[in-house]
Amino acid sequence: MKTEELLRSRRTINSFKPEKPPEKLIRKAIDLARWAPNHHLTEPWRFYLLGSETSQAIIELNTEITRQKKGHTAAEKKLKKWSEIPGWLVVTVVKSDDPLQQQEDYAACCCAIHNLSLFLWDQGVGVKWTTGEVTRDPAFYDLIWADPEIETVVGLLWYGYPKEIPNSQRKPIEEIMIRLP
Repeated sequence: MKTEELLRSRRTINSFKPEKPPEKLIRKAIDLARWAPNHHLTEPWRFYLLGSETSQAIIELNTEITRQKKGHTAAEKKLKKWSEIPGWLVVTVVKSDDPLQQQEDYAACCCAIHNLSLFLWDQGVGVKWTTGEVTRDPAFYDLIWADPEIETVVGLLWYGYPKEIPNSQRKPIEEIMIRLP
């Protein structure tokens, strides 16, 4: 795809086909993600490629969180939906004692996730980037073997071949661009 078409066509995918994309493709996406701009070349990102055991444990944790907050029916619905996700990846940022550097590093991780998403989209693989409540639960960090004193979850990424591609609109450029003299 040409860059303009790639940028305009990429969508957040909420519904995936059951087939899981090959790990080799995901490794290449991670390799390309790490070329994102990052202040002082800190390379603050960590990519956790989750296997079925870890993703299942996260599904169970999220189901229990949902059950406690919204009840049994909502939890079962969430369990079904999350169990159909073929690929799981977590991206974290290494913490910095300097608040400005922390902000720069978080932004760099967001750019890395976008690089990864664009590459995968070009390969026919969709991504959903979520930051739901489960990603802030201390048990989540235990499940991915990450130390919350050292790193922070930037996103839980689901990936797979899209079952459906949603339409999307953007505001006209005149509503978002401010031209200064």
